Amino acid sequence: MKYIDEMDLKGKRVLFRFDFNVPLDANQNITDDTRIRSVLPTINYALDENAKVIIASHLGRPKGKFVEKMSLAPVAKRLSRLLGKSVTLAKDVTGPEVRKTVEAMKPGDIVMLENLRFDAREEKNDEEFSRELASYADVYIDDAFGNAHRSHASNVGITKFVPTCGAGFLMKKELTYFSKALEKPARPLVAIVGGSKVSGKLEALANMIKRVNKMVIGGGMAFTFLKAQGVEVGKSIVEEELIEKAREVLETAKKLGVKVYLPVDCVIAESKDPEAETKIVPIQEINPQWMGLDIGPATITLFTEALNNAKTIVWNGPMGVFEIDAFSRGTSALAHSVANSYALSIVGGGDTDVAIDKAGERDNMSYISTGGGAFLELLEGKELPAVKALKKSK
Repeated sequence: MKYIDEMDLKGKRVLFRFDFNVPLDANQNITDDTRIRSVLPTINYALDENAKVIIASHLGRPKGKFVEKMSLAPVAKRLSRLLGKSVTLAKDVTGPEVRKTVEAMKPGDIVMLENLRFDAREEKNDEEFSRELASYADVYIDDAFGNAHRSHASNVGITKFVPTCGAGFLMKKELTYFSKALEKPARPLVAIVGGSKVSGKLEALANMIKRVNKMVIGGGMAFTFLKAQGVEVGKSIVEEELIEKAREVLETAKKLGVKVYLPVDCVIAESKDPEAETKIVPIQEINPQWMGLDIGPATITLFTEALNNAKTIVWNGPMGVFEIDAFSRGTSALAHSVANSYALSIVGGGDTDVAIDKAGERDNMSYISTGGGAFLELLEGKELPAVKALKKSK
């Protein structure tokens, strides 16, 4: 696969696929511009090469229709401010007006196409739409890791029609860190897996259990594993249909000599209500009418001990309902433990990213991935469709 710094961009029209699916408040103000800032090196490189920069991205789920509150106007405005350079927002995704705008570009100009998902053909990976997008470009660069697990026109279909295709610096960084974590890791390699459900992460668990030295399981999904071991977990979230699968993962770990760490105590309450009474109890003493909503202090100590000799840590998913202060301490404490370790720490998944920010530990992680679904698919051992398309395009 080619990368941007191996390609001739001078004076050429370069179409970039970025993931500018940023959070907006009720007044259309961007509340977190991490995804925009993360691709600035890629854009600046192209500008330094005197390229004509054309930007494509999606925002939200407009389902093939124009939805004003999902316009990329706030993104164009923020990017313009970050670059100190004017960014022209096209009035549409494709069409005669867009073509006119692109054809009038001079080297160093930046044009942003409107939200790709305003056109229903984008998510269908429509060939004609792919061809239209490709017609604007001499070179195509994909730097949208957060969307790399999708097979859409703007990241897969387009690669058939642009003569020169490659990846940007963000994509390179994401794939390089994953290689360090899963292909040639410094060991011991410890995986921390959390979140509410096993179902969304079953393939990742099955793949990683064969690669890691230790696996730490927390969050709501831990209760399915605890129930698989015969522990009564009250009204805690349990996926009954996956208890057998959880048992299989534990059996595989035992055969391979992989140490699996599960909670030994937890914070329980009658409901997720922030005002609800809470108690800290050993796992074996969960009230039948209450539910586990965070890991307890003994578990925090246990999990921290498990990380002490780690050389590589991969983390996906929080340890509890961290959005509510009463159930956020476990995730926050683990964030501090990972930050204080001497390991290469790679973190992914939207919730985990937010939790680390909340704990104030963003700058102390080796790498925080910009992709949730893409991060998970790599943990599952899959090749991302967008990456596969770039490799084919050579």
